[in-house]
Amino acid sequence: MKPFFRFISPVAAVLLLGTTLSVFSQPLKDLDPDGPGYAENCTSIMVGRLASTDGSVMTSHTCDGRYRTWLEVVPAMKFERDTVHPVYWGTMFTEEAWDMTNVTRKGDIPEVKSTYSFLSTAYPCLNEKQLAIGETTIYGKQDLINKDGLFLIEELEKIALQRCTTARQAIALIGSLAEQYGYGDMAECITIADPKEVWQLEIAGSGPGKPSALWVAQRIPDDHVGIAANIPRISEVNFKDTDHFMTSTDLRKKAKDLGYWDGKEPFKFYKVIGTGKPYAIREFYVLNKLAPELKLSMEMEELPFSVKPDNKLSVSDVTALFRETYEGTPWDMTKNLMVTVKKKDEAGNEVTEMVKSPAINNWMNADLRTLVNELKPGTIERQRTIAIAGCSYSHVIQCRSWLPDEVGAVAWFSFDNPGQSPRIPIFSGTMALPPSFRICGQHRYREDAAIWSFREANRLSTVNWERGRKLIEPAVIEMEQKALAELPALEERVKLMVREGRNDEAKRAVTEYTNAFAHGAMSRWQELKAELWQMFGRGF
Repeated sequence: MKPFFRFISPVAAVLLLGTTLSVFSQPLKDLDPDGPGYAENCTSIMVGRLASTDGSVMTSHTCDGRYRTWLEVVPAMKFERDTVHPVYWGTMFTEEAWDMTNVTRKGDIPEVKSTYSFLSTAYPCLNEKQLAIGETTIYGKQDLINKDGLFLIEELEKIALQRCTTARQAIALIGSLAEQYGYGDMAECITIADPKEVWQLEIAGSGPGKPSALWVAQRIPDDHVGIAANIPRISEVNFKDTDHFMTSTDLRKKAKDLGYWDGKEPFKFYKVIGTGKPYAIREFYVLNKLAPELKLSMEMEELPFSVKPDNKLSVSDVTALFRETYEGTPWDMTKNLMVTVKKKDEAGNEVTEMVKSPAINNWMNADLRTLVNELKPGTIERQRTIAIAGCSYSHVIQCRSWLPDEVGAVAWFSFDNPGQSPRIPIFSGTMALPPSFRICGQHRYREDAAIWSFREANRLSTVNWERGRKLIEPAVIEMEQKALAELPALEERVKLMVREGRNDEAKRAVTEYTNAFAHGAMSRWQELKAELWQMFGRGF
């Protein structure tokens, strides 16, 4: 996820804003919702097939920031000879699929004869062949950016989903296109999965001169879990191990010519494109939680690229990680916000007790944190949690080799804050989504935009989170368990249909299920909104 603007002087802001807008077409209003200086964005967690409870391979993505929330399934297409594929910049902030406001056609590449259907999110994420992609922007060396490059990362993701069936194919295609036509974006990490394996691809521009790209992809071991969160994590590259590494052409020579590698030290890619340690709180928290016996610490120079978890992870375990605010741990921002209340014990005697203030929540904004710390300095130590209120959407995608493509991959999709919203299963065979999914809710309040079905209840619940969470959190789990209980029967139906050659009917079946579940989830959150207004009707 590309970053928002940090707090700087007015003059510098104007200069930086003009430059940034010209490169990334980011609107002025897209300021960091968490306050100045905290522009961290997306998180991606990857799970190898032997590290999951059911043998599925997983990738994921939180699209943190004020990015478009509309999504649609783009159908497979066929093209005539000599057709070109247009490459666009500025598609991240449109209001609907047809909206071309501030979108520019940067250039073209040759089109292929046919493409696969894919799920078009702001960062395209899944195709009909169970190829899945997560994303997180890297805060790397700014002088590697070459705006003359043709591609932004979202365009490369889209093309890979249209043309590839495996993670290795996608990496090879993305790498070759970026080298041939130039990569013009900030440094990025995309986490690419298929039913067999998952890879982490880190890519940056080539700096001044003819635009190209510097990139490395490293495979997450099958029995491991990895995480990427806005920081390059690929360390020493084993150029001889082609089963676990793929790299751009002449990578070592280019890095040496740029002055980012001396030719003597081990070649650590995060040092080439990055500016500091290859991890922060999110990476540490997840890896340490999953493999505590490694005794990781925030003082280490590097963390492992991935870890073998003590226990295999289910999709529910991964969605739970995306709801994390570190509550109950040393990094809990609410741990010092205690108040004294008077209660009566079972014998009727009045007792005092320290409880967490119901006036605070896990997603306090910068203004509230500033006020509390002004009253008592050091009360809240700001942490970048995995779940944030400023999330546009998120997904956890399972790729499952034992199921037909029509139902094999499922994107557990969620609008708004992943700590508060339900997840809707969208399958690799899903052909269409509800009309409200095709409308962005970021530009203005729109009752016809799906995200607002969830956002209203979510925000209202945080006014008194102690009470609001008793409605929201059980409903999230209830919807997830409902889907997990219903999916096996749907999968068996689809398997039979495919076995009998009724593939179109199989796609209709998963499409109907996705749409019915989506409407049910939206209705449930509208009910919660009404319950919350009833709860707070006389004041907060």
